[in-house]
Amino acid sequence: MGKLFKKTDMNSHIVYIYILAFLLLGFTWFVQWTLGLAMTLLLAASLYYTIKKEQQLLEQREEYISTLSHRVKKVGEEALLEMPIGIVLYSENFQVEWTNPYLNKFAETESFVGDSLSVLSDELIRGIKENEDQVSVQLGACQFHVVIKREERLLYFFDRTQQAEVQRLYRNEQTVLGIIFLDNYEEITQAMDDTRKSHVNSRVTSILNEWSSQYGIYLKRISQDRFIAILNQKILTQLEKTKFEILDEVRELISDNKNIPLTLSVGIGLGGDSLPTLGELAQSSLDLALGRGGDQVVIKDDQNKVRFYGGKTNPMEKRTRVRARVISHALKELVTESDQIFIMGHKQPDMDSIGSAIGVLKIAIANDVDGYIVIDENDLDTGVERLIDEVKKTELWDHFISPEEAHDMVSKSSLLVVVDTHKPSLVANEKLLSKTNYVVVIDHHRRAEEFIDHPTLVYMEPYASSTAELVTELLEYQPKSMKLSMLESTALLAGITVDTKSFTLRTGSRTFDAASYLRSKGADTVMVQRFMEEDLNIYIRRSRLIESANIYHDRIAIAKAKPNDIFNPVVIAQAADTLLTMSGIDASFVISERKDGRVGVSARSLGQINVQVIMEEMEGGGHLTNAATQLSDLSIDEVYEQLLTIIDQKLEGGDAS
Repeated sequence: MGKLFKKTDMNSHIVYIYILAFLLLGFTWFVQWTLGLAMTLLLAASLYYTIKKEQQLLEQREEYISTLSHRVKKVGEEALLEMPIGIVLYSENFQVEWTNPYLNKFAETESFVGDSLSVLSDELIRGIKENEDQVSVQLGACQFHVVIKREERLLYFFDRTQQAEVQRLYRNEQTVLGIIFLDNYEEITQAMDDTRKSHVNSRVTSILNEWSSQYGIYLKRISQDRFIAILNQKILTQLEKTKFEILDEVRELISDNKNIPLTLSVGIGLGGDSLPTLGELAQSSLDLALGRGGDQVVIKDDQNKVRFYGGKTNPMEKRTRVRARVISHALKELVTESDQIFIMGHKQPDMDSIGSAIGVLKIAIANDVDGYIVIDENDLDTGVERLIDEVKKTELWDHFISPEEAHDMVSKSSLLVVVDTHKPSLVANEKLLSKTNYVVVIDHHRRAEEFIDHPTLVYMEPYASSTAELVTELLEYQPKSMKLSMLESTALLAGITVDTKSFTLRTGSRTFDAASYLRSKGADTVMVQRFMEEDLNIYIRRSRLIESANIYHDRIAIAKAKPNDIFNPVVIAQAADTLLTMSGIDASFVISERKDGRVGVSARSLGQINVQVIMEEMEGGGHLTNAATQLSDLSIDEVYEQLLTIIDQKLEGGDAS
């Protein structure tokens, strides 16, 4: 009986009822057999009915499960073959072994089976090799999000075309804010009468209005030399494709003085989550454009990523004596309020860096404040070593300290003056920047994306020939009791001479004024020439480097040192200068390994080719006619190929000439 109950899979409470019934039946048989017989027959009928009913329920359950299993299997087959999700099985050598019919719709032939995954997209093999869990690929007009299952060698393709389109539309409609500034409007119009000034205003406004109407930009003039522009991301993309031709159009608007074109600077902010943020980004971009010399567009997003356009022309001299006097007085106040002054230039300092540092030190001494120049004696080239040897003969040497000594001496109330660079990564000791609350930057290079954080005072003039020239002008407004020694004035003159290639490049009237002032203070031009004397062996090595030069695009000289042949940065720069003196050469590039393991590139130009924008593409910078970069983890040949590619892009796109 127990087996029967187990076989029919009855519930336990039914079993207990039947056990109780059998006990009662036995008692009835014992009392009265006729009644027991009747009850036995009744119980047997009841038991038969229960077993029969249970069997029917089991059959129905099995039929339901069988039907459900069939339906689930059918749904699985339908999902695998008919749902709008692409499925790919691939082999170990990245060959397609199977695809569902949905994905085969995108095949040019009947199926992708047997093809490499690269036929679908190169991103698939790259993503698998780099252990990525998902990648995005394009198949025809559709955008797919692909989930990678490496263990199963399985790929799922989810169509994200509509989502990507919505994102694109959203991105295109994002608000972009621009500030347009006429760089030299005041200089050009200050000598004009009202009629001519009105004519210039009318022409500038007409050009900008036509440009804004063409692209659907809202433009509003907010002052004589400033406009505000409101556009969206889609319009900005169109403008970037044209390389902001408006810069060239405005530059062609020549004033009565045919040597001074009117130029435009534009700062653009995008990606901010609020209008005030966009405004701050746009103003920051404009400041960066002006700090790089103007005549260009700077675009900055909320991730502080920056893009540059323009900057093709040499920056014109726009600084005034008034600004030099104001900066000089501001610097004097900072000096007198500090307990001590520390001055440092860039790594591997040149004459300009050391000369301008000596000039700033003189300002500290003239105001009775202790001053020190931070210098690494193991990081000097031959010319600077000669200058330092002369300094060691004087009391001036007591003010020179090592980076380690400076690190121990500097405090939060000290004043740190950085000369001839504005990049934290290039200063002699980057740790000093975070040890004081007061930092002054004096530099003549075009401002780059990398900049010292929160400086107290910035005096950056890309129109100046050298930092030594800027410091010389600041010295003129210091206390009259200050006396420059012969060596101090000679060091400053040497900085100007080296950076202008003996007054032949980037030289303005203010450059000669500064040189004249230094000469009147006793600067020795013969000593300057002695500092610049060359060693015969270095001259021979440089000549061999020049000998390796090839001519590219009929007017660009490119010299490349042999692998493992290490040259001093100064020698590389001198080689580039020499190549530029050759007939028919508009620009020169010299590539060589440096002793720090990086590959250095020195670039020079006569102005027709903008070497600054080329070097910026290679993580460097500088001026339109004088720029450089240093690259890590690349061989000379790789740097050479990268340089050729960028030159081709810039010349074809019109950015470099």
